[in-house]
Order: sequence, then structure tokens, then C-alpha cells
Amino acid sequence: MLKRKLGNTDLNVTQLCLGTMTWGEQNTEAEAHAQMDCAVAAGINFFDTAEMYPVPPKSETQGRTEQYIGSWFARSGKREEIILATKIAGPGDWMTHIRNGPKLDLQHVNEAIDTSLQRLQTDYVDLYQVHWPARTTNFFGKLGYAHNHQENTTPLEETLEALVGLIKQGKIRHYGLSNETAWGTMKVIQLADQNGWPRPVSVQNPYNLLNRSYEVGMAEVSIREDVGLLAYSPLAFGVLTGKYLHGKLPANARITLFERFSRYKGEQAEEAVSQYVALAAELDLSPATLALAFVTQQDFVTSNIIGATTLAQLQENLASAEVVLSEEVIGRINAIHRVISNPCP
Repeated sequence: MLKRKLGNTDLNVTQLCLGTMTWGEQNTEAEAHAQMDCAVAAGINFFDTAEMYPVPPKSETQGRTEQYIGSWFARSGKREEIILATKIAGPGDWMTHIRNGPKLDLQHVNEAIDTSLQRLQTDYVDLYQVHWPARTTNFFGKLGYAHNHQENTTPLEETLEALVGLIKQGKIRHYGLSNETAWGTMKVIQLADQNGWPRPVSVQNPYNLLNRSYEVGMAEVSIREDVGLLAYSPLAFGVLTGKYLHGKLPANARITLFERFSRYKGEQAEEAVSQYVALAAELDLSPATLALAFVTQQDFVTSNIIGATTLAQLQENLASAEVVLSEEVIGRINAIHRVISNPCP
């Protein structure tokens, strides 16, 4: 498993990262442990989680994913072998079950990390990420920026100062951003430089064959400012495997179970997926392998976050690391993309 440097740090993370957000909802603790065992055996050294996981977020299960990772650390003794990333939830009406409504101020940042560390059964996190911005902006598929002139949110400076404080305390080694825009990323970098603070080392945003919007603006920021992409949803909630084509709803699949995951639906998405599935068949690759390999080999991607609900799915995803798509194949993917560009933002 190839490794890549995480920003300007001395950490080298594997090109695939183990995503965990189904653990505690679609996956049991035993299944989560089996996935971690499988991933580590394949060479993975990078896990990503969040205080709000599993999804869909709800009070009954919140924090369970981190607990499963913590119990695996206790059982396996492999904490020092893993580069561990987690996230603090941002504000939102749908998050009131976390700290009566999470904020990104000093008090909430300190409370959030302490609670996560307890669940994870560790005294530090390698990468602590702001799950989404406090300000009103475009994330989670939102199009059309509408500025809120009456916005009253935690200033970026306060959030960054709190994160720097966690670094000084040894509770986190580095911090990163998530669901962030080009303006937000550059503003954080500017504030860090002005105050002599460490810069962010990564941005975790969606990136897949149905949503390549990261390439516009953010890809250049990632490369020039050394804040590489940790790509999430590389299979677009499993849509790019082709298993939902023609109205199919496989048993126990995420979109089958949870109607809220509709981000990658629609006629254009269906047509694009059909063409990518056909291309994969022509190349004697699985659709998942084609989609994952495309994401992994982008030069602005630090690590590709894979997730699975079964070991068979995980093993297929892990095997994609061995595949490098030729320039001809990339060209054929781009030809499809030119006709059906970003059908699912």
C-alpha cells in the first residue's frame, strides 16, 4: 500500500483510508473490528471517524463509531500503528443532540476532543478536523451561494486558536478542514500565517465520478498550499457500483435503508453511472474499482476514504489500490464527464 505525506507533516498516510461511518448503525462492533483487522492486514495505516458517527446521525447512536475504534485499540494494542483522524461537529438544527447544539468555540472544541478521546481510548488524535464550517456556505451538495448578512457564528479565529491550543496540550497533532470551500481554506491559511499558527494539513470533501467539483478551485489550493484532499464518498454512496441502476434497491444497502441519502440520484446520474459501468465492463474491471482508482490517482488527493458494510466490499475496495488507470482510460472517463458534468454536486 503506497503512502503519501499528510500536508507538511512528518506523517505518511496510506493512499486508502478506512472510513467508519456505518459502524454502530449498519455494522456491529464485531463487524467493525473485523474490518479494522482486514484493513491493517492489507497495509492501511489511516482511519477516519467523527464524533457524530454513525450515520444517519441520532442521539441513540451518536459516538458509537468512536467507541468501536476505542475497543479495537484496547483489544489489538495497535494504537501506535494507526494514524487516527476524527472530527468535531459544526452547528446545525439537526445536531441538537450533541452538546445541546454544537458550536466551534473554545468551550465546545475542548469538550468535544475530551469526549472523543475517552471514546477512542487514546490520549491524542493525529488529525482533528472541523466537520463543516460554522458560517453559512456551500456544503453537503448545496448550490447557489446566498450570503447571510445577519450571520452570528463563531469567528474562524476563535476556532483556530482553540485547535492550536489542543496542539499545544498534546491532545491533537494536526488539524484539518472538511466540507470547506476555496475561500474558507485560503482564509484559514491566511489567519494561521498572520498569527504564527500551524496551517491546516488536509481538506476532507466529497470527490467522485459524479461530483468532480473539487477540481474547480480547490484542487489548485490543495497542491499549491499543501493541503491535500481526503476524498470522501468516492463511490457516491455506492451508486457508482451500479447496484442501484434501473430502480434496484438491494437489501440492507444504505439508500435502500435511508431515504435521506438522495444526493446521488437523478436521471443524469443514472445515465452517467450506466456509462461508467459499461466502461468498467469493457476494461474487465468492477465499477467500484474503476471509480476508486480514478480518485486515488489524482495528484491533489492525499488519501481516498473507502467505506464498506461487508468484508467482501472492503476487500474489493482495498484491491483497487493495485490498479492504475492509463491515460487512455482517463481520457475516456473525461469524455463521459464532458457530456454529463457533475450531475450530483
